[in-house]
This record gives sequence, structure tokens and C-alpha cells, in this order.
Amino acid sequence: MPDRRLTILGLGLLAACAFFLFWGLKGPAGFILELRATKLAALLLVGAAVGISTVVFQTVTGNRILTPSIMGFDSLFLLVQSLMVLTMGGLGYVMTDGPAKFLLDTGLMMAASLMLFTLLMGRGRGDLHRMILAGVIIGLFFRSMTAFVLRLIDPSEFSVVQQVMFASFGAVDTTQLAIAAVLFLAVFAAIWKLAPALDIVALGRDSAVGLGLRYDRLAMVLLLLVSALVAVSTALVGPISFLGLLVAALAHEVVKTPRHVLLLPAAALIAGLVLVIGQGVFERLLGLQSTLAVIIEFFGGLLFLYLVMGGRRR
Repeated sequence: MPDRRLTILGLGLLAACAFFLFWGLKGPAGFILELRATKLAALLLVGAAVGISTVVFQTVTGNRILTPSIMGFDSLFLLVQSLMVLTMGGLGYVMTDGPAKFLLDTGLMMAASLMLFTLLMGRGRGDLHRMILAGVIIGLFFRSMTAFVLRLIDPSEFSVVQQVMFASFGAVDTTQLAIAAVLFLAVFAAIWKLAPALDIVALGRDSAVGLGLRYDRLAMVLLLLVSALVAVSTALVGPISFLGLLVAALAHEVVKTPRHVLLLPAAALIAGLVLVIGQGVFERLLGLQSTLAVIIEFFGGLLFLYLVMGGRRR
């Protein structure tokens, strides 16, 4: 039954991709299709990276509420970007735009997020409310530091930082997209190899150690892989706060199994469906250029409140 559901999700995603590419196609078809294909690839890549990283992160933390974004990753990203503009200047920041800046962003975010996740996991493991509170406090600290740094930036350079505050799929660089795809495939291959071990990690630390799993070492490896996925997706298009929470919750509902060989592809397919259909409806049917991330954050925030106030907990 779960395999059949994955097949249905895959067929639905193919239909959504066809709709996104060919609906309302007019004018120079080749040029328009190239632009749409680049945006579609970015949507699928970011969706898969966010969905898979959230499922793995929730498995390591032991609950279905926490996500990298909730634990302060998005605020950390904005702080890093603000510091780069402050130190390099607006012109220097823009001039480094391209593969070099993408790799720099990814490397900085991987290192910073790994330290953040390790700190939070070490201090609050097993205490859901303490981990949420720690993530909120750290997020507020990062936002306060970002606001302070923005006051130091020349007003003419503020628009440079403002461009990265929300996720945007409108102008994805093809070279950066190719690099992100290679990094994603490498990380996903490592996670897929560890999928059986993830099933044991989901049982909890004591049970996993009792079954002979080197839990602490594996948890660090998994957090490193999660950091890589989140860093790649965020450096490519910007932060999308609650997409992972929505996708992970839907993936668990759809497959109804703890097996990660089914959960991981389900999360990737559902995230692709959410982004492709949402962006397609905005652009093709409504003719709007609104930021899809705003809508996702609204509904994701409602889901987060529901889970915290009395929904399912782990």
C-alpha cells in the first residue's frame, strides 16, 4: 500500500510539472521553456532537500515538531548574509554573486548550523519544550543581532540584504543550480545508505544503543548531512520557514510507516508537489508574482501552533 501511494505521488508530481511547464505557453517557446525548466528544477531540488532534511532531523531529535528552521536556522542565515554585506560592502557582496558566493554561503551555513544543532541537541535532548524554547531564544538572538548589523550597514546597501530575506525562485543561477544538484545527490546518497539505521534511531537512544548502534557518532553524521541539505537549499533560494514541518507531517500521514526508505521519497515528492503546484497556481492561473514562501509560512505556522498546543507529539 505505501508503495502504491508513492507511485500516486510520483504521477501527481509529473502532472504538476507538465502543468507548470506547458500551461499558457505562448511566444518564443524555446526561451520560455528554458526559463520555466530552470525554475522547476530549483523548486524540485529545494523541496526535496527541505523535506528530506526535516524528516531526518525529526528522527534524530525524536519528535515531529522540531525543524531546522524552528531551531533558528533561518535567523542564522539572515545574520550571516548581513555580516557578509557589512564586511564586504554591498558592491563586494554583489560582485561575488555566483558559484564562489554560493559555495561560501553553503560552507558558512554548514559550519554554523552544525554547531547550532549540536549545541541544542546536547543541552536539551529528550525535553521537547526546552528544545523549542532554546530554539526560539536563539532565533530571537540571531534576529536581534541581524537588526543591529543592519543599523551599521549603509542605507543604500540595505536593499541587498532585503533581497535574501524571503525565498525567491525567480532568478536562479543555472551554475549554482548545477552545483546544488551535485551536492544534493551526494548527500542524499549518503542518507539513503543510512536509511535502515534511521529506522533504529527512531526507536530512541537507549533502544538504539541496546541494539548495538553507535548512536552518538551516527547522530553527528546525520546532523552534518542535515546541515548540508539545509545550507544548500537556503543558499540557493533563501529561507522557507515552515515548509519542512508541513511536508514531514504530510509524509507521515500518507505513508503511515516508520520506514525511512518510504518516508524520505514521500517527503521529497510531497514537497515538490507543494512548491510546483503553489508556484504554478500563483503564476499561471492567478497571474501573480507573490512570494509563495509567505503562504507556506502562514499555513505552516498554524500547523506548528496546532502541534504544540495539543496535536500529536513524539
